[in-house]
Amino acid sequence: MQTSKNFRLDDFIAGWIGGASSVVVGHPLDTVKTRLQAGKDYKSPLHCILAIYRQETAMGFFKGMSFPLASITVYNSVVFGFFSNTQRLISKYRYGDGRHPCGMLDLTVASMLTGLVSVGLGAPVDLVKIRLQMQTQTDLAENVHLAGNVSSCTNIPLRSVDIHSQRLYRGPIHCIISILQTEGLQGLYRGAGAMILRDVPGYMLYFIPYTIFCDLLKPDATSSPHPCFIGLAGGLAGSISWVTATPADVVKSRMQADAQPQRKYRGILHCIILSYKTEGAQVFFRGASVNAIRGFPMSATMFLTYELSLQFFRGL
Repeated sequence: MQTSKNFRLDDFIAGWIGGASSVVVGHPLDTVKTRLQAGKDYKSPLHCILAIYRQETAMGFFKGMSFPLASITVYNSVVFGFFSNTQRLISKYRYGDGRHPCGMLDLTVASMLTGLVSVGLGAPVDLVKIRLQMQTQTDLAENVHLAGNVSSCTNIPLRSVDIHSQRLYRGPIHCIISILQTEGLQGLYRGAGAMILRDVPGYMLYFIPYTIFCDLLKPDATSSPHPCFIGLAGGLAGSISWVTATPADVVKSRMQADAQPQRKYRGILHCIILSYKTEGAQVFFRGASVNAIRGFPMSATMFLTYELSLQFFRGL
């Protein structure tokens, strides 16, 4: 499947298939990660998991999954298709042959460009996913805001502030329409700057370790690694990428969960400073353990499904 010698469509299709499988595997822990990063009511990942299950049943872990399943498949299609085709274009430009193996500098340029391009599509997807994930059966966000506005001398515990309100968003489409109506088109790209800070280095630390691990696990230079080793390399690369991206991911999640009318953060720098002042430096590593655990099966599934799909298409 190719339209020219250096541009292939099968990379996009394989990325779409891999994206769908990785969403199903990773979404429950992604919900836990988002709640830990954007909320204040959880003491640990285990406490967060138990709280979600008790308050919302097992379905709470899959809240907001329909939109990522429909959109992240397209997102991963663009990411993997763009990265692979960019590699070939760089090889064609530098070495005169699009099939020439990329060097480390080539991989770095291709992966950083991929991270930059991904934000255009990924920022609205992440924002809608996070807004839906942050909705609980009782509106905890309003509880936190109200409790924060009560004078400390009254000593009213948080659990006594009982606000029962209807959910702000009925689903992903309603969420998009509401954001456009209240915040405009720029509202869908809230947190995009933080996402650039996360994804440009994040994809560099995603594709480069994967390539290195695959090369190390090959039986010889001319053959492909075993599918088990592809999954292992992808999983390790995913964990490395997500752990190192956690500080920027925390800022991104907080800014995207920060909806009108009671908006707390004026921008990236204000979010960093306010988060540090109120919760200390450890807040920027909140969810790192979940990211490490979640990143492994998600990325292992993503890369394995992608590579197997490519083998299937190119064998037709």
